[in-house]
Amino acid sequence: MTRAAVMGAGSWGTAFAKVLAEAGTDVTIWARRPEVAEALTTDHRNPFYLPDVQLPPVTATHDPARAIDGAEIVVLAVPSQSLRGNLEQWNDAIGTALSDHNATLLSVAKGIETGTLLRMSEVIAQVSGADESRIAVLSGPNLAGEVAARQPAATVIACTDAARAVAVQQASATGYFRPYTNTDVIGCEIGGACKNVIALACGIAAGMGLGDNSIASLITRGLAEIIRLGVALGAQPVTLAGLAGVGDLVATCTSPLSRNRSFGYVLGAGGSMESAQDATHGQVAEGVKSCTSIRALAAAHDVEMPLTDGVHQVCHEGVSVSAAVGTLLGRRIKPE
Repeated sequence: MTRAAVMGAGSWGTAFAKVLAEAGTDVTIWARRPEVAEALTTDHRNPFYLPDVQLPPVTATHDPARAIDGAEIVVLAVPSQSLRGNLEQWNDAIGTALSDHNATLLSVAKGIETGTLLRMSEVIAQVSGADESRIAVLSGPNLAGEVAARQPAATVIACTDAARAVAVQQASATGYFRPYTNTDVIGCEIGGACKNVIALACGIAAGMGLGDNSIASLITRGLAEIIRLGVALGAQPVTLAGLAGVGDLVATCTSPLSRNRSFGYVLGAGGSMESAQDATHGQVAEGVKSCTSIRALAAAHDVEMPLTDGVHQVCHEGVSVSAAVGTLLGRRIKPE
């Protein structure tokens, strides 16, 4: 039996821990709050995230070293902008797992780090010292609530070491959760990070009362932005036409379960940033922060991303949603 440590007890960390356990993997969850760890261990429920979901028997702890001890897969399930700080605290335990158990570090966070403009796998490599072949990423249309309810879903596990990706695939495959493997880490990470920003744009449009034509146009033009940036960074376009690109983009842009879409919807309906945060119940809408770093990354590679620019202006520069839409519609017409 494979042993996995899931470092993070938010919605997706909890849902993915359930997947791993139901796939036959021995799971320990690290929770930031001791009371969450206690509830997970004794009641097999997370009282703050997915409280109605009954988990299989899992162990949880507030002690990161205890969670990681003996793990062959270390799942990094904290928000992207807090990943570095957490890794620095966990580094000794992760180093032991890498040396003693040939552990795989699996990132399920989606974002670009503010300031450094690094992808999550790059942050992991920089802080842990792990070779890129030891680092995998998971990305796809995986809304936590639906996965936790055992609704059929597929995902992509990417690693430059194909055999390592297969090992994670085998540890997480169930009758309802179907992982595919890939070696295009860059494509999977860019698709996962950028779709959150486009989902904000789609939420804004929906909040303004715009219809399906508008949403479909935003998704399609958003995909064009994602592909341009991905290719500039070395991604394969076919990856972004798959689950980690189109699949994740459609789910996040259209589902009311999407925090980023929900956040954008409040803004589009005339709400403030504060009221939009309240609407997501304090959970992180990754696109709000990632739009800044993705915009900077695009500028550094001379990639045009007008939708990302517009979302950044609304979220961080005080531009009204109507003005942002007007700017987008006023762009020069050109070939697709």
